Amino acid sequence: MNTKYFPLSKADLEKLAERYPTPFYLYDEKGIIENARRIKEAFSILPGYKQYFAVKALPNPVILKILATEGFGADCSSYTELLLAELTGIQGEAVMFTSNETPAKEYEAARRLGAVINLDDFTHIVFLEKTGGLPELISLRYNPGPLKEGNAIIGKPEEAKYGFTREQIIRAYALLKERGVKRFALHTMVASNELSIPYHVETARMLFELTVEIQAKTGVRIEFVNLGGGVGIPYQLDQEAVDYQVLATGIQKAYNDIIKPAGLEPGIRTEWGRVIAGPYGWLVARAIHKKEIYRNYIGLDACMADLMRPALYGAYHHISIPGKEDAPLSETYDIVGSLCENNDKFAVQRKLPKIDTVADSVVSGGNGNSADFVVIHDAGAHGRAMGFNYNGKLRCGELLLRQDGSITQIRRPETVEDYFATLDIPRRRS
Repeated sequence: MNTKYFPLSKADLEKLAERYPTPFYLYDEKGIIENARRIKEAFSILPGYKQYFAVKALPNPVILKILATEGFGADCSSYTELLLAELTGIQGEAVMFTSNETPAKEYEAARRLGAVINLDDFTHIVFLEKTGGLPELISLRYNPGPLKEGNAIIGKPEEAKYGFTREQIIRAYALLKERGVKRFALHTMVASNELSIPYHVETARMLFELTVEIQAKTGVRIEFVNLGGGVGIPYQLDQEAVDYQVLATGIQKAYNDIIKPAGLEPGIRTEWGRVIAGPYGWLVARAIHKKEIYRNYIGLDACMADLMRPALYGAYHHISIPGKEDAPLSETYDIVGSLCENNDKFAVQRKLPKIDTVADSVVSGGNGNSADFVVIHDAGAHGRAMGFNYNGKLRCGELLLRQDGSITQIRRPETVEDYFATLDIPRRRS
């Protein structure tokens, strides 16, 4: 069983909430850095290893700068993410641009930054040539179809919209070589949040075999193989985290079995996001209402506009109540938000300690400050990044717990003025 931690006490949160009202995201700088270093150390046994952080997971330049200091690049999938990488000082081949249905503007931006462009479709070769121009180095994204199983989040590869078929990718490398491209890379992404080490090793083996086949059929030597992302984290208490050293050793064995006998020596890349930041971020909210009908509900001041994974995927996120860590799990609640959607739930029929709400306090003559905080764990990736404004909800801010114990706001909450700023409406006369 894995252990969930939260770095602040209830007293710490009470003080913090005076400056930064809930809800907010909190990230642990020390945890992220130590995790990044464990990854680098484990994968240093692989030739030319480099990790691109998946910007989509946590698109905040402060976090990107922290990871850039640790030698990480950026995996980008849109124009805005390219600009975030540039703002952070990550440029050139430290940027991997993997997109799909890509507008010319985005290819042009990737070319300007010198990013490694990872093409998603055969037709994009000529499209890129006519718009941004073909760079010296191009990567292609492989979709193995029925040769590889997906999982519940990303789906079956043969039903996914991404990548080249095997036959297409062979033809594409030959065409790119004819068109004057000098350097080549290979990429895939076939699962998301996958904890099985054999699954990831088998993905590497599949790409290594394809690398050898490409060289034999086209003469193209792959400069690096990007194994993609997809490594999961143990959201459930009975799950175990992926052992980086065991995974790296398994990939090394596949490399030695397949790549070395062919006389090739491509470098290895990954583009992880969730596993790097996920366990080191939390959504912190207040319990504001209690409702007792056919079920018992606790309503938060956060909603699925702040964290949509449970509603979108039925995903589990552990929940803790600071100050009640040792209290008996005496109650069964649905933990919900205030959206006009019945799937706006962070937990369903979850066993938790008795939770005190703002409404309880106010009805008793208090000011609500005694209400419990509700901490939603493993929210450091694909949390705030997937926020939205349905019902006119304003997305919450982000705080960073620095290594010295200080806390800094790294993204302010949205305001009503932000929401209305994009609307073309007459100004109301005062």
